Amino acid sequence: MNDDVPTHAAVRDLSPPHQPAVTSSPMGWGRWAWRRLTAMRTAVILLILLALSAVPGSLLPQRGVASDPSAVAFFYREHPDLAPWLDRLSLFDVYSAPWFAAIYILLLVSMVGCVLPRCASLWQEFRTDPPAGPRRLAREAGHQRLRVADADAAMEAAARHLDRRGFRVVRSHGEVRAEKGHIREVGNLLFHLSLLILLVGVAGGRLFGYEGRVAVVEGANFANVSSSYDAITPAPLADLADLEPMQLTLESFEAEFETTGSRRGEPRDFAGAVSYRSDAEGSGTFTVRPNRPLDINGTKFFLTGHGYAPEVTVRDGNGDVAMSGPTIFLPMDQAFTSDGVVKVPDARPDSIALQGLLLPTAAQGEDGISVSIFPDDLNPRLELTAYTGDLGLDDGAPQSVFALDFDDLEEVTDRAGGQWRVSLAPGQTARLPGGLGSVTFDGLSRFANFQVARDPGKEISLIAAIVLLLGLTVSLGVARRRVWVRAVDDLTVEIAARTLSRRAVPHAELMDLTQLLQTISSDDSRPLKEIRP
Repeated sequence: MNDDVPTHAAVRDLSPPHQPAVTSSPMGWGRWAWRRLTAMRTAVILLILLALSAVPGSLLPQRGVASDPSAVAFFYREHPDLAPWLDRLSLFDVYSAPWFAAIYILLLVSMVGCVLPRCASLWQEFRTDPPAGPRRLAREAGHQRLRVADADAAMEAAARHLDRRGFRVVRSHGEVRAEKGHIREVGNLLFHLSLLILLVGVAGGRLFGYEGRVAVVEGANFANVSSSYDAITPAPLADLADLEPMQLTLESFEAEFETTGSRRGEPRDFAGAVSYRSDAEGSGTFTVRPNRPLDINGTKFFLTGHGYAPEVTVRDGNGDVAMSGPTIFLPMDQAFTSDGVVKVPDARPDSIALQGLLLPTAAQGEDGISVSIFPDDLNPRLELTAYTGDLGLDDGAPQSVFALDFDDLEEVTDRAGGQWRVSLAPGQTARLPGGLGSVTFDGLSRFANFQVARDPGKEISLIAAIVLLLGLTVSLGVARRRVWVRAVDDLTVEIAARTLSRRAVPHAELMDLTQLLQTISSDDSRPLKEIRP
């Protein structure tokens, strides 16, 4: 009976092995969470999740993009029902959203906890001598048992042969241990470290950089202070009071367009000749092109667009010059039909506002309306309408320089009571009705649109990406293997190999070694120099 009924102690022995209670204390929970977070599988999952999270940032317009600051507002107008729901999920601010930052921080922590110990392990393995062969070489790849004239001479010859072919060789009593392909571990080491550095570099750019947009007219200056930008988006930790001290002048701008064929009017080349002066790099000149930015101590000026700035002189009713100079007009189509406004708050007796349409190459359309048929300034015409009244510049509310607030403006009419309109060629002057003054189209200048960016982590990320690809290529392209030659007795040796990668041990390598050992005689036992890594 006692044999059939287990005792209390026996029941304890038959129970499953006791597992450490990782959740019995906060420290246990912490160790469990750290092991899970720093596992390679977790890092891969987080990397995939980060890539998927970045997809909406590529498909949807984003706030704070200096090259297109009105994209989100336009999306709201086009999709008034969908846009508020997307905004609640921070899909218009993907890269600064809390959920994106959480994934990125978790990935960074996971990579640090996973990569650094792995790097230490790989480095230690790289420095370790080839291990002794297994007890039964017959189980390894390419195993052969050979009869030789002298086993000791064969061992010496095998060591020299493997050393000449790039193996790391160690000769111990009765055995030659050789290993090749350690550079594969160096590639692994470079891959893991560069991946971690790449993440740090990207994070540095997102935390300390900034991006801005500014339009500069020919002959005008730009000082690198935040108030000079048309739009600027700083990173969370960027200090806009500490921008690179410098000044830039757009000396001239040249644009070339296709003049014949089906691609007539398409841009062929455009470039801005600039001069600059900075504390870090002194003075100089540079020609900025679309893929050739100006780099001043890490602050880069990218040429992203261009257009026209009509030069207009407005005289008020007293005959005084109330405004004179170029005004930027924004292109509307591929023929560079451009619109803009000229605000003259200092005109007397009344403030004047001009709304204009610029036609770089004006021609009569089929319906009798003037249009631009080519983007270059071959036959420029400036069409204007006028308004008077309160321009709204003194009420403190922000206002676009490219649009008019019509709430307190009155349309200027001609003698017949219709809207006053005028079309001017360069050099022509038109008088405004009612003694308001006159407007002169003096000429046409060009402007260049620059995207200014400072990304302190970009160079680090570029170098890390190059090293990452190099390390990955080495780790995938190099086969690591081990070869053992063991003396069984005075006339018999064994050869075997083992691959440490997915590639098989090259058959020719073992055949060459076999043929060498079969030709060894007892006279070949000259001493071997110490062969070690």
